[in-house]
Amino acid sequence: MFPTLDGAPPLVIAHRGASGALPEHTLEAYARAALLGADYLEPDLVATRDGALIARHEPDLTDSTDVASRPEFAARRRTAVIDGRVREGWFACDFTLAEVATLRAVQPWPERPQRFNGRFAIPTFDAILALRARLSRRLGRAIGVYPETKHPSWHAAIGLPLEGALVAALARHGLNARAAPVFVQSFEPASLAALAARTPVRKVLLIDGDAVRPDGGVDAGSPYDFVLAGDPRRYSDLVTPEGLAEVRRFADAIGPWKAYIVPALPDPAGGAARLLAPTALIGDAHAAGLAVHAFTFRDEPRWLAADYRGEPAAEYRLFYALGVDGVFSDFAGTALAARRAMAAGVVAR
Repeated sequence: MFPTLDGAPPLVIAHRGASGALPEHTLEAYARAALLGADYLEPDLVATRDGALIARHEPDLTDSTDVASRPEFAARRRTAVIDGRVREGWFACDFTLAEVATLRAVQPWPERPQRFNGRFAIPTFDAILALRARLSRRLGRAIGVYPETKHPSWHAAIGLPLEGALVAALARHGLNARAAPVFVQSFEPASLAALAARTPVRKVLLIDGDAVRPDGGVDAGSPYDFVLAGDPRRYSDLVTPEGLAEVRRFADAIGPWKAYIVPALPDPAGGAARLLAPTALIGDAHAAGLAVHAFTFRDEPRWLAADYRGEPAAEYRLFYALGVDGVFSDFAGTALAARRAMAAGVVAR
């Protein structure tokens, strides 16, 4: 038995699909993750000009598609302010779904395989849900879906709210039910509240952070809906026992940056970070009735603290032993292998 909230093995959530191997947020990346054994597929959702939901990490299409090389779209490049930050690029909201369908995905991480660039289309949320159903039948198990509303306040402000379209898609695919293998996630509590009025599926508040301070605390920003409402609270206020009790009123789980659980202090000389003592967050969240799904786990050495000695599985073992209920991983195969080893009582020396 694992020390999770319900004693079940922690979920492996394929972050943007099998994004460590294939261009992220493509049907091919999601299928690869499911075949590896991932429990949930995680699409980030943004809206096109005509209100279709597509899977991209950001509304800006520049880094994850071939749009910059397409002369017919050169004039679409512009500057936008999203959640208070100025960005320049090509934005999904300026393209129709038919135009997005002509684009192809590219790998935005230079250290990851580039040979698949230009081969895969940009999927709609409906296409992902249809793929999920096909793979569930083929593999004989229920594969879950874990969509995120990206920048929901910004989308609402430009007349493309995400929540209604998300719920409508779930309903079309028979997934708008509490027992469905679905979590919906957002960095903004207001988006989860809007979803709560429309759907009974489980909800997750994501908890962002910027850096680890020398004292081990996390420098945290604020949910952008809080900024717009003049609410002075920060994400760090939402992971106190009092904050968690409030979150429990509208969410079933939290999705914190993993440094809220095990801080990793950067090396001033530029070397690998060093782990500090685990915090009380998992225990506090479980006491409030909230599951904890931590992000983001990656295999590349630059993401690993020195304590793990270059072994990604060591990071998973630590978090699984602390009782995390799920992990967002770019490398679902690594996460699953570590989970199997722990379940079998096998621990590397």
